[in-house]
Amino acid sequence: MPPHLTTTSPRPARRHARRLRRATAATASIGVVMLTTAGTGHADPYAAPVAVPKMAPSTLDARYAAERRSIEEALKTAEKVGDTDRRKALGAFLQPGRRFLYFDPRGRGRAIEVIGDLTRARRVAVLVPGADTTLSAFDKRGGKPWSTPGGGARAVYQQARSQSPQPGLAVVAWLGYAAPKTFSSDVLTAERAAEGAVRLRTFVKGVHQVNPGASVGLLCHSYGSVVCGQAALSGSKSAAWRQVTDIALYGSPGTTAWSASRLSGSARVWAGRGSTDWMEDVPHVRFLGLGLGPDPVSTGFGARVFDAGHGGHSDYLAPGSASLRNLTDIALGRASAVTPE
Repeated sequence: MPPHLTTTSPRPARRHARRLRRATAATASIGVVMLTTAGTGHADPYAAPVAVPKMAPSTLDARYAAERRSIEEALKTAEKVGDTDRRKALGAFLQPGRRFLYFDPRGRGRAIEVIGDLTRARRVAVLVPGADTTLSAFDKRGGKPWSTPGGGARAVYQQARSQSPQPGLAVVAWLGYAAPKTFSSDVLTAERAAEGAVRLRTFVKGVHQVNPGASVGLLCHSYGSVVCGQAALSGSKSAAWRQVTDIALYGSPGTTAWSASRLSGSARVWAGRGSTDWMEDVPHVRFLGLGLGPDPVSTGFGARVFDAGHGGHSDYLAPGSASLRNLTDIALGRASAVTPE
Protein backbone atom coordinates (compact mmCIF):
# COMPACT_ATOMS: atom_id res chain seq x y z
CA MET A 1 0.00 0.00 0.00
CA PRO A 2 1.41 3.44 -0.91
CA PRO A 3 2.62 5.46 2.09
CA HIS A 4 -0.02 8.13 1.63
CA LEU A 5 -2.76 5.48 1.90
CA THR A 6 -1.58 3.74 5.03
CA THR A 7 -3.99 3.75 7.98
CA THR A 8 -3.07 4.98 11.42
CA SER A 9 -2.52 2.17 13.91
CA PRO A 10 -4.84 2.32 16.95
CA ARG A 11 -2.03 1.16 19.20
CA PRO A 12 -0.53 4.62 19.92
CA ALA A 13 -3.99 5.93 20.78
CA ARG A 14 -4.58 3.02 23.15
CA ARG A 15 -1.17 3.54 24.75
CA HIS A 16 -1.94 7.25 25.19
CA ALA A 17 -5.31 6.45 26.75
CA ARG A 18 -3.69 3.98 29.11
CA ARG A 19 -1.03 6.52 30.16
CA LEU A 20 -3.79 9.06 30.79
CA ARG A 21 -5.71 6.56 32.93
CA ARG A 22 -2.58 5.76 34.90
CA ALA A 23 -1.97 9.43 35.52
CA THR A 24 -5.55 9.84 36.74
CA ALA A 25 -5.21 6.83 39.00
CA ALA A 26 -1.94 8.07 40.41
CA THR A 27 -3.53 11.42 41.18
CA ALA A 28 -6.38 9.72 42.97
CA SER A 29 -4.23 7.30 44.97
CA ILE A 30 -0.91 8.90 45.83
CA GLY A 31 -0.80 12.60 45.07
CA VAL A 32 -4.03 13.16 46.93
CA VAL A 33 -2.20 13.09 50.24
CA MET A 34 -0.91 16.55 49.42
CA LEU A 35 -4.37 17.90 48.63
CA THR A 36 -6.13 17.43 51.94
CA THR A 37 -7.67 20.58 53.34
CA ALA A 38 -8.30 21.86 56.79
CA GLY A 39 -11.77 22.54 58.16
CA THR A 40 -13.28 25.95 57.76
CA GLY A 41 -13.89 26.40 61.46
CA HIS A 42 -17.49 27.50 60.85
CA ALA A 43 -20.26 26.02 62.95
CA ASP A 44 -22.55 23.66 61.07
CA PRO A 45 -25.96 25.31 60.62
CA TYR A 46 -27.82 22.02 60.25
CA ALA A 47 -29.48 20.20 63.13
CA ALA A 48 -28.40 16.80 64.43
CA PRO A 49 -30.52 13.75 63.51
CA VAL A 50 -33.75 13.29 65.43
CA ALA A 51 -34.35 10.25 67.62
CA VAL A 52 -36.23 7.51 65.77
CA PRO A 53 -37.47 4.07 66.89
CA LYS A 54 -35.45 0.95 66.17
CA MET A 55 -36.19 -0.76 62.89
CA ALA A 56 -39.16 -3.11 63.01
CA PRO A 57 -42.18 -3.71 60.75
CA SER A 58 -44.36 -1.61 63.05
CA THR A 59 -41.95 1.35 63.18
CA LEU A 60 -41.09 1.91 59.51
CA ASP A 61 -43.90 4.36 58.79
CA ALA A 62 -43.02 6.37 61.91
CA ARG A 63 -39.37 6.51 60.84
CA TYR A 64 -40.26 7.57 57.31
CA ALA A 65 -42.50 10.35 58.68
CA ALA A 66 -39.90 11.55 61.22
CA GLU A 67 -37.13 11.72 58.65
CA ARG A 68 -39.38 13.55 56.20
CA ARG A 69 -39.96 16.21 58.85
CA SER A 70 -36.20 16.42 59.38
CA ILE A 71 -35.66 16.91 55.67
CA GLU A 72 -38.25 19.69 55.67
CA GLU A 73 -36.42 21.44 58.51
CA ALA A 74 -33.07 21.02 56.79
CA LEU A 75 -34.55 22.51 53.61
CA LYS A 76 -35.59 25.60 55.58
CA THR A 77 -32.05 25.88 56.89
CA ALA A 78 -30.58 25.51 53.41
CA GLU A 79 -32.83 28.30 52.15
CA LYS A 80 -31.92 30.50 55.11
CA VAL A 81 -28.15 30.13 54.69
CA GLY A 82 -28.22 30.19 50.89
CA ASP A 83 -26.99 26.61 50.40
CA THR A 84 -28.24 26.26 46.83
CA ASP A 85 -26.96 22.75 46.05
CA ARG A 86 -28.31 21.36 49.30
CA ARG A 87 -31.64 23.14 48.76
CA LYS A 88 -32.09 21.49 45.36
CA ALA A 89 -31.18 18.06 46.72
CA LEU A 90 -33.51 18.29 49.70
CA GLY A 91 -36.36 19.55 47.56
CA ALA A 92 -35.98 16.39 45.47
CA PHE A 93 -35.97 14.26 48.64
CA LEU A 94 -39.44 15.60 49.46
CA GLN A 95 -41.01 14.46 46.22
CA PRO A 96 -44.08 12.24 46.76
CA GLY A 97 -43.31 8.59 47.37
CA ARG A 98 -39.72 8.97 48.54
CA ARG A 99 -38.95 7.32 51.90
CA PHE A 100 -35.88 7.73 54.07
CA LEU A 101 -34.93 5.57 57.04
CA TYR A 102 -32.09 7.83 58.14
CA PHE A 103 -31.11 11.43 57.51
CA ASP A 104 -28.27 13.57 58.83
CA PRO A 105 -27.72 16.94 57.11
CA ARG A 106 -24.58 17.89 59.02
CA GLY A 107 -21.30 18.18 57.18
CA ARG A 108 -21.35 16.40 53.82
CA GLY A 109 -24.46 14.55 54.96
CA ARG A 110 -25.80 11.00 55.24
CA ALA A 111 -29.06 9.47 54.09
CA ILE A 112 -30.63 6.03 53.65
CA GLU A 113 -33.47 5.73 51.13
CA VAL A 114 -35.71 2.71 50.52
CA ILE A 115 -37.19 1.91 47.10
CA GLY A 116 -39.79 -0.85 47.19
CA ASP A 117 -41.47 -2.68 50.08
CA LEU A 118 -38.87 -3.54 52.70
CA THR A 119 -41.27 -5.63 54.78
CA ARG A 120 -42.47 -7.91 51.97
CA ALA A 121 -39.40 -8.20 49.76
CA ARG A 122 -37.83 -11.60 49.19
CA ARG A 123 -34.55 -9.85 48.37
CA VAL A 124 -33.07 -6.61 49.68
CA ALA A 125 -30.24 -4.99 47.71
CA VAL A 126 -28.13 -2.45 49.60
CA LEU A 127 -26.18 -0.09 47.36
CA VAL A 128 -23.05 1.20 49.14
CA PRO A 129 -21.49 4.18 47.30
CA GLY A 130 -17.90 5.35 47.18
CA ALA A 131 -15.89 8.53 47.52
CA ASP A 132 -17.27 12.01 46.87
CA THR A 133 -20.82 10.97 47.74
CA THR A 134 -22.70 13.70 49.60
CA LEU A 135 -26.30 14.73 50.18
CA SER A 136 -25.98 17.22 47.33
CA ALA A 137 -24.77 14.39 45.05
CA PHE A 138 -27.25 11.80 46.32
CA ASP A 139 -29.36 11.93 43.14
CA LYS A 140 -27.38 13.86 40.54
CA ARG A 141 -23.75 14.04 39.50
CA GLY A 142 -23.09 15.66 36.16
CA GLY A 143 -25.12 13.96 33.44
CA LYS A 144 -25.01 10.51 35.03
CA PRO A 145 -27.74 10.14 37.66
CA TRP A 146 -27.12 6.38 37.79
CA SER A 147 -23.67 7.07 39.29
CA THR A 148 -25.30 8.34 42.52
CA PRO A 149 -26.86 6.32 45.37
CA GLY A 150 -30.42 7.46 44.67
CA GLY A 151 -30.17 7.28 40.89
CA GLY A 152 -28.30 4.00 40.97
CA ALA A 153 -30.80 2.38 43.32
CA ARG A 154 -33.65 3.42 41.05
CA ALA A 155 -31.78 2.06 38.02
CA VAL A 156 -31.44 -1.36 39.70
CA TYR A 157 -35.09 -1.36 40.77
CA GLN A 158 -36.29 -0.38 37.30
CA GLN A 159 -34.10 -3.04 35.69
CA ALA A 160 -35.61 -5.64 38.03
CA ARG A 161 -39.11 -4.40 37.20
CA SER A 162 -38.34 -4.76 33.48
CA GLN A 163 -37.72 -8.46 34.09
CA SER A 164 -40.80 -8.95 36.25
CA PRO A 165 -43.56 -6.52 37.33
CA GLN A 166 -43.31 -8.02 40.84
CA PRO A 167 -39.60 -8.76 41.33
CA GLY A 168 -39.87 -9.19 45.10
CA LEU A 169 -37.00 -6.73 45.50
CA ALA A 170 -36.40 -3.68 47.68
CA VAL A 171 -33.36 -1.52 46.94
CA VAL A 172 -31.69 0.65 49.56
CA ALA A 173 -29.52 3.65 48.66
CA TRP A 174 -27.22 3.50 51.68
CA LEU A 175 -25.18 6.64 52.31
CA GLY A 176 -24.80 5.67 55.94
CA TYR A 177 -21.20 6.76 56.43
CA ALA A 178 -19.01 9.79 55.88
CA ALA A 179 -17.70 9.01 52.40
CA PRO A 180 -14.18 10.36 51.84
CA LYS A 181 -13.18 12.81 49.16
CA THR A 182 -11.30 11.31 46.22
CA PHE A 183 -8.61 13.93 46.61
CA SER A 184 -7.78 13.16 50.22
CA SER A 185 -5.56 10.82 52.18
CA ASP A 186 -8.68 9.09 53.51
CA VAL A 187 -9.07 7.06 50.30
CA LEU A 188 -5.69 5.41 50.93
CA THR A 189 -6.72 3.79 54.20
CA ALA A 190 -9.64 1.80 55.60
CA GLU A 191 -10.34 4.25 58.46
CA ARG A 192 -13.52 5.74 56.96
CA ALA A 193 -14.54 2.27 55.81
CA ALA A 194 -14.18 0.83 59.31
CA GLU A 195 -16.57 3.46 60.67
CA GLY A 196 -18.96 2.78 57.82
CA ALA A 197 -18.73 -0.98 58.35
CA VAL A 198 -20.06 -0.68 61.89
CA ARG A 199 -23.05 1.26 60.58
CA LEU A 200 -23.58 -1.14 57.69
CA ARG A 201 -23.63 -4.16 60.00
CA THR A 202 -26.13 -2.35 62.23
CA PHE A 203 -28.30 -1.62 59.21
CA VAL A 204 -28.22 -5.25 58.03
CA LYS A 205 -29.29 -6.23 61.54
CA GLY A 206 -32.17 -3.77 61.21
CA VAL A 207 -33.19 -5.33 57.90
CA HIS A 208 -33.22 -8.72 59.64
CA GLN A 209 -35.52 -7.30 62.33
CA VAL A 210 -37.88 -5.86 59.72
CA ASN A 211 -37.86 -8.87 57.38
CA PRO A 212 -36.09 -11.96 58.76
CA GLY A 213 -37.09 -14.02 55.72
CA ALA A 214 -35.41 -11.78 53.13
CA SER A 215 -31.92 -12.40 51.81
CA VAL A 216 -29.56 -9.49 51.23
CA GLY A 217 -27.25 -8.57 48.38
CA LEU A 218 -24.62 -5.85 48.82
CA LEU A 219 -23.76 -3.77 45.74
CA CYS A 220 -20.50 -2.05 46.65
CA HIS A 221 -19.02 0.59 44.35
CA SER A 222 -15.50 1.97 44.51
CA TYR A 223 -14.55 2.90 48.11
CA GLY A 224 -17.91 1.45 49.13
CA SER A 225 -16.36 -1.96 48.46
CA VAL A 226 -13.89 -1.22 51.26
CA VAL A 227 -16.85 -0.56 53.57
CA CYS A 228 -18.44 -3.87 52.54
CA GLY A 229 -15.15 -5.67 52.94
CA GLN A 230 -14.63 -4.35 56.44
CA ALA A 231 -18.21 -5.23 57.38
CA ALA A 232 -17.85 -8.77 56.04
CA LEU A 233 -14.50 -9.36 57.75
CA SER A 234 -15.90 -8.56 61.17
CA GLY A 235 -19.59 -9.41 60.82
CA SER A 236 -19.78 -12.70 58.97
CA LYS A 237 -20.49 -14.78 62.08
CA SER A 238 -23.56 -12.85 63.24
CA ALA A 239 -27.04 -14.26 62.61
CA ALA A 240 -28.19 -11.14 60.80
CA TRP A 241 -25.15 -11.10 58.53
CA ARG A 242 -25.94 -14.65 57.40
CA GLN A 243 -28.82 -13.07 55.45
CA VAL A 244 -26.15 -11.61 53.15
CA THR A 245 -25.94 -14.09 50.27
CA ASP A 246 -24.10 -11.92 47.71
CA ILE A 247 -21.40 -9.25 47.88
CA ALA A 248 -20.69 -7.50 44.56
CA LEU A 249 -17.53 -5.38 44.34
CA TYR A 250 -17.35 -3.14 41.28
CA GLY A 251 -14.91 -0.40 40.37
CA SER A 252 -13.12 -1.52 43.52
CA PRO A 253 -9.70 -0.32 44.73
CA GLY A 254 -9.54 -3.33 47.09
CA THR A 255 -11.24 -4.46 50.26
CA THR A 256 -8.27 -4.92 52.67
CA ALA A 257 -9.00 -8.68 52.52
CA TRP A 258 -6.38 -10.87 50.87
CA SER A 259 -8.92 -13.19 49.28
CA ALA A 260 -12.63 -13.51 48.58
CA SER A 261 -12.79 -16.46 50.95
CA ARG A 262 -12.07 -14.12 53.86
CA LEU A 263 -15.20 -12.14 53.00
CA SER A 264 -17.57 -14.86 51.98
CA GLY A 265 -18.80 -16.82 54.97
CA SER A 266 -21.82 -18.27 53.17
CA ALA A 267 -22.02 -15.40 50.66
CA ARG A 268 -21.03 -15.40 47.02
CA VAL A 269 -18.40 -12.75 46.33
CA TRP A 270 -18.55 -11.11 42.90
CA ALA A 271 -16.20 -8.62 41.26
CA GLY A 272 -16.35 -6.61 38.05
CA ARG A 273 -14.56 -3.75 36.35
CA GLY A 274 -15.46 -1.88 33.19
CA SER A 275 -12.80 -1.95 30.50
CA THR A 276 -12.32 1.85 30.64
CA ASP A 277 -12.41 2.22 34.44
CA TRP A 278 -9.25 4.01 35.61
CA MET A 279 -9.36 1.98 38.83
CA GLU A 280 -7.48 -0.73 36.94
CA ASP A 281 -4.29 1.28 37.31
CA VAL A 282 -4.51 2.03 41.03
CA PRO A 283 -1.73 0.22 42.93
CA HIS A 284 -3.34 -2.77 44.66
CA VAL A 285 -1.10 -3.02 47.70
CA ARG A 286 -1.39 -2.81 51.46
CA PHE A 287 1.52 -1.94 53.75
CA LEU A 288 1.52 -0.49 57.27
CA GLY A 289 -2.15 0.42 56.98
CA LEU A 290 -1.78 2.21 53.63
CA GLY A 291 -3.41 0.81 50.51
CA LEU A 292 -6.43 -1.44 50.24
CA GLY A 293 -5.02 -4.79 49.23
CA PRO A 294 -5.38 -7.10 46.23
CA ASP A 295 -7.38 -6.35 43.12
CA PRO A 296 -10.81 -8.04 43.52
CA VAL A 297 -10.96 -8.96 39.80
CA SER A 298 -7.55 -10.66 39.88
CA THR A 299 -7.45 -14.43 39.54
CA GLY A 300 -5.67 -14.82 42.86
CA PHE A 301 -8.39 -13.02 44.81
CA GLY A 302 -10.90 -15.71 43.95
CA ALA A 303 -14.10 -13.72 43.39
CA ARG A 304 -16.65 -14.60 40.72
CA VAL A 305 -15.74 -12.10 37.99
CA PHE A 306 -18.76 -10.86 36.03
CA ASP A 307 -18.98 -9.04 32.72
CA ALA A 308 -18.95 -5.32 33.52
CA GLY A 309 -18.94 -4.13 29.92
CA HIS A 310 -16.96 -1.27 28.44
CA GLY A 311 -17.98 1.56 30.74
CA GLY A 312 -15.91 3.77 32.99
CA HIS A 313 -15.84 4.25 36.74
CA SER A 314 -19.23 5.98 36.87
CA ASP A 315 -21.07 3.81 34.35
CA TYR A 316 -21.82 0.53 36.14
CA LEU A 317 -25.53 1.23 36.63
CA ALA A 318 -26.11 2.96 33.30
CA PRO A 319 -29.39 1.85 31.68
CA GLY A 320 -28.87 -0.82 29.04
CA SER A 321 -25.38 -1.76 30.22
CA ALA A 322 -24.11 -5.29 30.77
CA SER A 323 -22.97 -4.29 34.24
CA LEU A 324 -26.46 -3.09 35.26
CA ARG A 325 -28.02 -6.34 34.01
CA ASN A 326 -25.51 -8.44 35.93
CA LEU A 327 -25.65 -6.38 39.11
CA THR A 328 -29.44 -6.55 39.06
CA ASP A 329 -29.31 -10.33 38.70
CA ILE A 330 -26.90 -10.41 41.66
CA ALA A 331 -29.32 -8.21 43.60
CA LEU A 332 -32.11 -10.66 42.78
CA GLY A 333 -30.00 -13.65 43.82
CA ARG A 334 -30.08 -15.07 40.28
CA ALA A 335 -26.50 -16.35 40.24
CA SER A 336 -27.01 -18.57 37.17
CA ALA A 337 -28.14 -15.58 35.09
CA VAL A 338 -24.96 -13.56 35.71
CA THR A 339 -22.67 -13.57 32.69
CA PRO A 340 -18.97 -14.07 33.43
CA GLU A 341 -16.25 -11.88 32.00
